[in-house]
This record gives sequence, C-alpha cells and structure tokens, in this order.
Amino acid sequence: MTSGTGSAPIESTHVTVASEGTGLRFSWDADARIEVRSLGGEVVVEANAAGLRTLAGHLLVLAGEGVPDGAHLHLDDGNGLADGSVGLVLERGDEE
Repeated sequence: MTSGTGSAPIESTHVTVASEGTGLRFSWDADARIEVRSLGGEVVVEANAAGLRTLAGHLLVLAGEGVPDGAHLHLDDGNGLADGSVGLVLERGDEE
C-alpha cells in the first residue's frame, strides 16, 4: 500500500475493509501526505492538500448509508501516515 520512496500511499491505492459483512473501500489521492502528532493534550493532524482530500474521503466512506456503528479504519506510521506519526483511528460511532 505504500510507495517505495516513503510511507505515503501510491497513486490509485484502494483498500477494501470488511466490517460486519460490509465492504468499505478507502482510497488515497496521489502524493497524499498525512502526519499525526501528539502534543500533550492536543493531537495535530498535518496534511498536504492531497492528504486532506484523502482524510475527507475516508470520513465520507464511514459516514455512508448502511455503514454499521463501530466501523473503523486504522492508520499508522507506514500504513497511510508519514514516518514518525502516532496512530490514528477513524471510527463511526452512532451510539451516544
């Protein structure tokens, strides 16, 4: 899922994740760069334009019709995020 020059996913990368029988398809824009840092009480998500579009797309997939509560995507260093990033989980939570 990553390019040979770093941890950013290569162009046209698509990942289909099975969640309670539902296939969720996540895509990365070409040249997406996303970094997540923990600064004590704050989390900083820094991304270039392609990375922001990629994150927006991931959130729209999770917000889609028929996606079950608890569906989620794990991103970490070497799996969608820049080297040195802390892990990030995007999760749908419909229950209060």
